[in-house]
Amino acid sequence: MKVPRTAASLLESLRPYLAGRFGPDAGSATLSPLHGALDAVKEGCYGVPWLVTWSTAEGPRRLVLETVRPGGFGHEDRADRAGLVVRAFDDYGRLPGHVKPADFGVFREAGPAISLAGTSEFFFLTEFCEGTPYAVDLERISVNGELGERDLARARSLADYLVDIHRAPVAHPTYYRRRLRDLGGYGECVAGVADSVPESCAHLPAEVLHRIEAGVLDWRYRLRDRSDRLRAIHGDFHPWNILFEEDGSFHALDRSRGTYGEPADDVAALAINYVFFALRTAGHMTGPFARLFDVFWHRYLEQSGDSDLPFVIAPFFAFRALVLANPVWYPNEAAETRRRLVALLLAVLGASRFSPGRIEEWTSEAEA
Repeated sequence: MKVPRTAASLLESLRPYLAGRFGPDAGSATLSPLHGALDAVKEGCYGVPWLVTWSTAEGPRRLVLETVRPGGFGHEDRADRAGLVVRAFDDYGRLPGHVKPADFGVFREAGPAISLAGTSEFFFLTEFCEGTPYAVDLERISVNGELGERDLARARSLADYLVDIHRAPVAHPTYYRRRLRDLGGYGECVAGVADSVPESCAHLPAEVLHRIEAGVLDWRYRLRDRSDRLRAIHGDFHPWNILFEEDGSFHALDRSRGTYGEPADDVAALAINYVFFALRTAGHMTGPFARLFDVFWHRYLEQSGDSDLPFVIAPFFAFRALVLANPVWYPNEAAETRRRLVALLLAVLGASRFSPGRIEEWTSEAEA
């Protein structure tokens, strides 16, 4: 069964459920598509969120409705998609600063949506948060080429947030290895992203994808006994999943792929975007985005004391660079930007230590 795609068909199914779950006022809810900022830069999302709004005596109530789109990236079967919804509902409320889950349920083949019986496709609801995606800041900087104190403060606050959630070690017998295994083989990670690369992508032919996957596998065996590094993580901490308010506070969105993992995953997810915006605007690791990278990177290292980070981040950095170089996700980037990203990820995989001072050198190397 496909999830209803029009507002009218969604409302027909949802209104009885909303009224039963949230009270009679919710039976008058309206829906509107909740489009992401900078859609022209980033595409390839896993579903289309909807803003659900109704009036109450206390004022408007707003939730965000999400489903998972059938397709690749390990989402072929209903069980795959259901697992992502259950995980999101379970994990969102356990991370400080993250948007809170409100409920999850299923659609039926016919009739109104219900909580969990008579199942078809799963959906979940989160609270709505005000704010502007951090990606909007980066796009503004790429246009005017200027950094303000607010930009530097935000980079520091993002580093501090990660330091806080990564602070306490987690003891678990299998989770660290599981997350390393997922990094290489899960549909949303390296293998799935590699399978989605169009054959026409000149800088990611099959032989290069093979090298990338083999390099990530090699790193799995280097890191698999480092379960002492297991921490609570976000799992997809990139600029489209961070909403800043005017006062400098922010909300995290879309915690992904599990509660625990390697802290380097979160650091790489954000840091690679400073590299990406530098390359797509200047062609080199220079200017305001190089400054933001340095501020974020050194703040995290100083506050966390994680001296091992440069020795473990390579496969996570490579994964994020692969996503950015994939035209399925970022369709409008220049070929030169893609070439430099691929050169970077191959160089990082081949180095024993990640060194920010070598990014300009690495992005200038042509892939073999």
